[in-house]
Parts: sequence; structure tokens; C-alpha cells
Amino acid sequence: MNPLSSIVAAVVPVFLLAGIGVLLRRRQWLTPEADASLMRLVVSVLTPALVFHVVLGNQALRQVENLFMAPLMGFLEVAIGVGIAWLFRRASGLATESSQRTFAAVTGIQNFGYVPLPLVLTLFPGDAAGMLFVHNLGVDIAMWTVCLVALGHAGIHEWRHLLNPPVVSIVAAVGLNAVGARRWIPDSLLATAQMLGVCAFPLGIVLIGATIADSGAALRQRIDLRTILWSSLVRLGLMPLLILAAAWLLPVEPELKQVLVVQAAMPVAIFPIVLARLHGGDPLTAVRIVVGSSLLGLVTIPLWLKLGLRLLGG
Repeated sequence: MNPLSSIVAAVVPVFLLAGIGVLLRRRQWLTPEADASLMRLVVSVLTPALVFHVVLGNQALRQVENLFMAPLMGFLEVAIGVGIAWLFRRASGLATESSQRTFAAVTGIQNFGYVPLPLVLTLFPGDAAGMLFVHNLGVDIAMWTVCLVALGHAGIHEWRHLLNPPVVSIVAAVGLNAVGARRWIPDSLLATAQMLGVCAFPLGIVLIGATIADSGAALRQRIDLRTILWSSLVRLGLMPLLILAAAWLLPVEPELKQVLVVQAAMPVAIFPIVLARLHGGDPLTAVRIVVGSSLLGLVTIPLWLKLGLRLLGG
């Protein structure tokens, strides 16, 4: 199998899982009423279990520089992405301040959770998955600060969202890993964490697909290609170039470079739709950008991953 075929083989299951979520929603086998409880399960149980599974015993995360550089890179990716999108907000053709602010906040944040995770696990077996979670600490901080500032609705009381189960579990797992806790934690607990953890990203991606299915009626009102294309220019064009340049040029550990390669290829994240709904943005603009970016990602993700692997010498 050639490198591009290997990448496509890693990418396709992610989109098939999302497609299953769409199908389940349309057939009403996965109802909107079930979303909240299932997402709570994913966020509060399955993801923390996965964090402990991939972080405990992770040698790369025992190096202090990685614990600093990985979150810093995650924060800067979002901050720079929002900043560039802010410059293009009027070119997007959006008329209202709310929709323009939504354009900047949503375009600026790449998918950092359940879509990149299976790609990291498939393409870079080893310590890169643990590095991804530590990197995501910085993304979380940027999402609840920079993105909310872009929406024009930010304050210290919003930062309480940073104290969520995945973030707390990452901090706890990194601390336990630093003191070598894997040696004295019973194997039965580690095996349980592994079994729970492997359920996290399939269920998470299925729920993402269901969320996209819910947006079908809104999307049919008007596609708005201009907004989608300008957003994709930033998210799927300019930002991959900047992130891959960082992965190539910065003197960071190979595991962080691998995480950056996958992050460079990612389309817009799903969660900013929720941010737009709750914090004064324009949800319809957010939905259009997310769905448009995700569909274009079917083409761009394998291409950016191939370029990234070539830069890393893969």
C-alpha cells in the first residue's frame, strides 16, 4: 500500500463513523433526547479513561519541555487562526457583526478531539496520542478565551469551563505519569481504562454525525458558498501551511511534530457551533462553516497529511 493509500485508509473510517451518525439520526435510532446523556458519557467517563490509557507510561511526557511546548503550540494554533480569520471576516460576505465574529471564532479553531485522535493512533502508534491530549490543553484554553473574545462575549466567569473532565484528567494523568505511577497501578485498572477508552472516539464521532444531520434543514435555506470558501481558504489553506512550517522548522520532539502534522490537516471543529449558540454568535453561519469545511476535508486531509509525512521524512 502506497503512502497516500495508507492515509486515505486511515481517514475514511472517521468519515464513515460520522456518516453512520447521520444515518442513525435520520432513522431516529439515535434520538436528540439521547445526545446529552451519551455526550456526558463520552466527556466524563470514556475520554478520561482514554487519557489515562495513553498518558500513563508515556516517556515523551516525562520531558518538561514537552509539557510546555505542546500546550503552547495548541494555544497559538487557535489564536493565530482566529486572528487570520478576523482579517478575512468582511471578505466572507457576511453582513452582520454577529455573523462576522462567528466567522472568525469558528474558522480559527481546528478539530482537535475525536477526528484527529484515530488518525494519530493509526499513523503514529506510540506516544503521539498522549502528546495530542497535552497539546489540547492549549487548544481548550484558547477556545474558552480567544474564541469567546472574538465572539464579543468573554469574561472570567466563562473560564470555569476549563475545569472539565478531560482537562482535569489530562492534568492528573500527566502528574501521575511524572512520578511513574504506571508501575504501581493494578493491571486490572489499566485494562479497564483501555477498554473504556477505545469506545471514546467511535461514539464521539457518531454523535458528531448526528449533530450534523440536525443541521440539514438549516443548511438547505442557503448554502452561502462565499462564506464557506473564505473560511476554507483560512482553515484548509493558510493554517495548514503555517502549522506544517512549524512542525518542520521548530526543534521540538518527534511526537509533537506528528501531532502538528495531523492538526494541520484538520477541518473546523464541531464544538464552536455550541459556542455560537450560547455566546451571542450566529449558529447558522457556524453550521455552514463546519459542514462546508468537513466536506472539503474529505479531499484536503489526505493531501495535507501526505505533505506533512514527507516533511517528517515518513
